[in-house]
Amino acid sequence: MLSSRVIDMADTTAEQQQMVAGVRFHKVGKLYHFGYDEFQDLQAGDYVIVETVRGRQMGQVMGFTAAPDNERGYKQILRMATPRDLLLKQEWERKQPKALEVCREEADNIGEYENVKFIAAEYNYDGSLLTIHLNAEDKVDTSKLHRALTAIFKTKIELRQVGPRDVAKLLGGYGACGELRCCSTFLTDFSPISIKMAKVQGISLNPSDITGMCGRLRCCLVYEYEQYVEARKQLPKRNKRVGTPFGEAKVIDVHPLQDAVTVYHEEEGRKLVKREDLIPLDELRALAKKAQEPCTVHGDGPCECGAKPGKNTER
Repeated sequence: MLSSRVIDMADTTAEQQQMVAGVRFHKVGKLYHFGYDEFQDLQAGDYVIVETVRGRQMGQVMGFTAAPDNERGYKQILRMATPRDLLLKQEWERKQPKALEVCREEADNIGEYENVKFIAAEYNYDGSLLTIHLNAEDKVDTSKLHRALTAIFKTKIELRQVGPRDVAKLLGGYGACGELRCCSTFLTDFSPISIKMAKVQGISLNPSDITGMCGRLRCCLVYEYEQYVEARKQLPKRNKRVGTPFGEAKVIDVHPLQDAVTVYHEEEGRKLVKREDLIPLDELRALAKKAQEPCTVHGDGPCECGAKPGKNTER
């Protein structure tokens, strides 16, 4: 009886757990969650039409998951994308380069956007919205350009100012490492990055070594940061004196990924010592002191215990 109640409770909990579909609007973009109550046959890879704050958009279903917040009301998928929708999307994408060219020409005619870079033009699937991505050091007043473009394209225009990282993501290309840029291949969000991350990993602080093609700190600095932090917790800091198999020495360098340190010994010079071979200094000094003391068992007589003969303290 008890087991059947537990099973019923588990089934009830599962039923109460709302499932949502993860939808992506760009190849490398964030996932947004939508309900799919009316489309139970929905599969990963399907294209759907949804309502967003930017109007109706076409997105691709990437997977399904339990709703992060059951109390939140998730918007429902409006309908499945049709073959006509997919053809429309391709047709409007074909017109994007021309739209960007027209935008740049109008900006030149107005003459107030010399310090603005127009990066990309993007139509939604049915051409009802045209988004122009632009970049500038300072906030840009785009009202004049907005009016001019609205009169030309006869559709809703959005002029979106983006930062350097977003510019690199939109343009793509190769990073300093010779591989395709992380932001344009798999990064869906930008993590906060600080100069401390480079210091912890022992990376040169030369700008050319830590700066990406966007002019900001490289996104890859965050990839191994936590591993370095955890590894360093187990190792002594630089300039600390430690015990080693060949005596007391000073730490001159730390190698987190090798789980080792480089030490300097007055007689042995520079030596690489693994963490398991390090001896706490207090323990090393205690052992050295004990080695200088006489044997308390055998006194000055013959001794096989390893201690030096000394005065017998026993009475």
